[in-house]
Amino acid sequence: MGDAFNEGFVQDGEQPVKQVEVSPFYMDPYAVTNKAFDAFIKETNYVTETEKYGWSFVFYQFVDIEKVELIAPPQQWWLPVKDAYWYQPEGKGSSIEDRMDHPVTHVTWNDAVAYCNWAGKRLPTEAEWEYAARGGLVKKRYAWGNELTPNGEHRCNIWQGTFPTYNNKKDGFFGTAPVDSYPPNEYGLYNVSGNVWEWCADWFDATYDYSQTMDPKGPLSGQTRSIRGGSYLCHYSYCNRYRVAARSSNTPDSSSGNLGFRCVADV
Repeated sequence: MGDAFNEGFVQDGEQPVKQVEVSPFYMDPYAVTNKAFDAFIKETNYVTETEKYGWSFVFYQFVDIEKVELIAPPQQWWLPVKDAYWYQPEGKGSSIEDRMDHPVTHVTWNDAVAYCNWAGKRLPTEAEWEYAARGGLVKKRYAWGNELTPNGEHRCNIWQGTFPTYNNKKDGFFGTAPVDSYPPNEYGLYNVSGNVWEWCADWFDATYDYSQTMDPKGPLSGQTRSIRGGSYLCHYSYCNRYRVAARSSNTPDSSSGNLGFRCVADV
């Protein structure tokens, strides 16, 4: 695990590289889709935390600020949009109808755990996530090797152009992409780089030393939960976190339009 290229962020604790072991596990090839999450909601009548709060963060270029209601001032490129939920990702009037094969977004860590429990699965630990994302490659930058666009081919959905003002969409997408976009890694996993951040089970601690090398589960407590993989908003100029070793975190009750999850299960 970890950054072998000295490209990581000090505050994220990507170094030093450390060797850990994980027991066999299954991982879903895709992030949980809107279609799958919709089935969960219909069967359980679960109400997401975001719906209870009444708002979520939406990227500013996805909405007409004159037509949405903000519950607070904008925060950088994020707009706190009233009534932005998983089924209406940009607020009232928006829909997931044409995005059923896209990853579900606007779900908190607690929402993700609720889905996993319903599905008989769980969230991956960070160690499991990175092991799976690497697809058998050792000390490589990305899930497919060291070049971002081998032979000029885009392999992930990240920001193309000048962030946050102009996205030329050379990778084919502006916001989220279908979960099976781009070739999978050698373990058959799709979009482990870019598209949406993925919740992990662990509490986040940049100084955690992984002294437990067999099936590490991270710190026993914390303020934020780990997230992995980067998103469609990641760009080299400010958030080079679509590398396999990259990590970040968010509070377990947070949600946004670029945050989703995928599940694992014990063998």
